[in-house]
Amino acid sequence: MANLIWDHTVHYVNDLEDARQTFEKQGITAFRGGSHKQWGTYNVLSYFGLTYLEFLGVENRQLAESITEPNQVVKDAVKCLPDHEGFSRVALRTDNIEAIREQLIEHQIDVSPIMEGKRYNAQNQLIEWKMMTIAGDFQGLPYPFVIEWLVTDQERYKQLREAGIISEHPLGDLSMSEAVFYVPDPKAMVDHWSMIFPIEKKNATCLTLEDKVFVFKQATKAQLSELVINSPETKLIEMNGATYRLRSTK
Repeated sequence: MANLIWDHTVHYVNDLEDARQTFEKQGITAFRGGSHKQWGTYNVLSYFGLTYLEFLGVENRQLAESITEPNQVVKDAVKCLPDHEGFSRVALRTDNIEAIREQLIEHQIDVSPIMEGKRYNAQNQLIEWKMMTIAGDFQGLPYPFVIEWLVTDQERYKQLREAGIISEHPLGDLSMSEAVFYVPDPKAMVDHWSMIFPIEKKNATCLTLEDKVFVFKQATKAQLSELVINSPETKLIEMNGATYRLRSTK
């Protein structure tokens, strides 16, 4: 059976350089990722092992507004920006995107066709992947989207290490630990996501993805609330409509 791993999280921002500098001032490395030429978006990335953060902005609004592909990440970026910066969706990584799509269709989930993704990095190298997005929501919370890279995790990690993209941050050893979601009914959300995706329940309000956790808390408004990062020191970073909680591992 295909498995799912927390690949990355999208954070919509208007000013990529401001977001990058904010992270840098906190001792967290972030760098220009590149442009999605077919979608009109561009990004800044920050890696915590293979789980990373994507600051995503609209580079070419006319193009982004005109895409015909059912890419909900881009469509939502157009809707949200410039007025509403903040977290968007989490991306789940798999080694068999076709099998995941078939499972979602069996549960009558409105999943897109599998799309070819690509961007050019700062060195003008082509980065490619497959992806699919899911329309709609459950309890007001947008669904994750699913991505499959064209190389194995081991190959990708080696490439990113050798390129210096994955390295220790100035603040020290950092690792992504939790995504905290607010939803009206946490138990129902956990039941639903664990039914339609091959994700393990940790308990009634948490899902486990290898060594990482999705935590669901009760609130009226559904949203991805914060990311928790294991860190040598404790601090709270609030920026561009999102919250990052660095939690000391000492």
